[in-house]
Amino acid sequence: MLHMNITVRQEVKRDYAVVFEINKAAFEQNEEAELVDALRKSKAFIPELSLVAVAGCKAVGHILFTKAIIKNESGEEFESLALAPMAVHPDFQMAGIGSKMINYGLDKGRELGFKSVTVLGHDMYYPKFGFMPASNWNIRVPFDVPENIFMAIELTPGGLDGVSGIVHYADEFQSVC
Repeated sequence: MLHMNITVRQEVKRDYAVVFEINKAAFEQNEEAELVDALRKSKAFIPELSLVAVAGCKAVGHILFTKAIIKNESGEEFESLALAPMAVHPDFQMAGIGSKMINYGLDKGRELGFKSVTVLGHDMYYPKFGFMPASNWNIRVPFDVPENIFMAIELTPGGLDGVSGIVHYADEFQSVC
C-alpha cells in the first residue's frame, strides 16, 4: 500500500455508488453518504469540486467542496467554499490520500476563482494545509462548536480581507446535525 499510485480526479456518475460505500465505511453510518447524494442535487454543488482518489482503477476516497455564503451584520454576502465531507475507505487510510485530495481540491477551488474555504475538522490535521481558526477573521458558524475546530483558509492572498460574519451552508447540511 505504501507504493500505490493515487490519482485525484473529478467524480463522474459511475462513481456515485462506490462514493456512497466509501463514506458509509469511513464514517460507519449512512448520514455523510446520504449528505453527498443530497448535495449533488443542490444549488451549492460544484461538479469540478466533487473529487475522488483512485488507486489503480478503484475509487478509494472522496472529498466534496460546496458553495457557502459568509454573511456579515450589514447583510453583505461573500462567497466561499465549505469542505465537507471527506472520506477515505478504511483499508486505505493513513496513506496520505486525504492530504492529496485536500491539496488538489484547494488548487482546483483557486483555479475556479474561489477566494476561501472553511472546514469543521481536526485542529491537528487541517492547519498543515494552511487552515487557521476562522475566528481570526471573525467568521463563525450558526451553531456552537469549539473555536479550534472551525477553520478557514485564504485561497488567494487577502482572500478574506474585509470578510466576517456567519457561514451559511447549503440547506442539505441541516440533515446531518
